[in-house]
Amino acid sequence: MAEGIGQKLIDLMIDRHITISTAESCTGGMLAAHIVDIPGASRVFHEGYITYNDDAKIHVLNVSKKTIAKYTAVSSETAAEMAEGCQKAAKSDIAVSVTGFAGPEDTALEPKGLVYIGCAYKGKAEAFKYKFEGDRNQIRFQAALKALEIAYVTLVS
Repeated sequence: MAEGIGQKLIDLMIDRHITISTAESCTGGMLAAHIVDIPGASRVFHEGYITYNDDAKIHVLNVSKKTIAKYTAVSSETAAEMAEGCQKAAKSDIAVSVTGFAGPEDTALEPKGLVYIGCAYKGKAEAFKYKFEGDRNQIRFQAALKALEIAYVTLVS
C-alpha cells in the first residue's frame, strides 16, 4: 500500500522537480523509510529528522518552547511548526511532519492513536488530526501512509 501512494508522490515530485523532507516523532523514521523504499526517491528526498523528544523538536526544528508548553508536543500547533522548521532546515519545497502518541496504552493527556500530521508548502503550514486504531506499529504505519497521502494531495490541490 505504501508503494502505491508513495510511487504516485515520487513520480509527481520528479515530474515537477520538487523536493521533500520529513520531521518525525512517533513514527521514528518510518515515513522517511516509506519514501526511500520507492525507486527514484533519491531525486526528490532531501532530509529526514527524527525528533522524538521535545528538546530535539525545539533545537533541530525550531519549534517554540511556548508552543510545546501551551499545547504539548502532540498537537496541531507543534505538527505545523515541525513541518515549517523541517522545510526551512532542509531547504526543501515541501515538508511533512508527524507527532502523536502510538501507545501502548492511553495516558491522562493523550489517547493511544492520536496523531497530528503537518505539511508545509509554499509558505503555508497546516496540520491535521487523526485517531488511528491498532497496536503501536499499526498506528505508526497508518500515520506514515497518511502523511504520504497528505503530501500528495497538497501537491495536486
